[in-house]
Amino acid sequence: MRVLVTGGVRSGKSHHAEGLVADRVAVAYVAPGPAPTADDADWTARVAAHRARRPASWTTHETADLAGVLDAAPGPVLIDCLGTWVTALVDDADLWEAPTEKVEVHVHTALDRLVRALRERDDVVVVTNEVGWGVVPSHRSGRVFRDALGTVNRVVAAVCDEVHLVVAGRVLVL
Repeated sequence: MRVLVTGGVRSGKSHHAEGLVADRVAVAYVAPGPAPTADDADWTARVAAHRARRPASWTTHETADLAGVLDAAPGPVLIDCLGTWVTALVDDADLWEAPTEKVEVHVHTALDRLVRALRERDDVVVVTNEVGWGVVPSHRSGRVFRDALGTVNRVVAAVCDEVHLVVAGRVLVL
């Protein structure tokens, strides 16, 4: 089964997603976000907490090549999360100030590859952030992120068998 788990920050979505594959021994865990750095103690602590609660039998892949891991992993895959993946895509191509069309083409190219890989699997859990329910971001980078992730979420949800919305630690299957 392909499951997309979405929700707000600190809603419990990662914990829920991990629980969906907790009974599996060999899970490929994909962390597409930035590596921890000495100058960002908060991010370093967050990554450390995620690492500490994963079973030793899981293999961690710290990469933005989600399709590559999906194509190569022999067992279940847990991707956490699409928000950090979109950030990595835009960061790596230095597109935060690029014209909207250029950002959209870049993200859609990677998204098309991801969707093709997702369609070939039936044992994937993908975590994402729910964005766009609040105020319009005042900075262009915030709007670029919100729009790109909103599109990614919609397209990935369409290929998944289930979408779980996590709010305040409660799960609603949509």
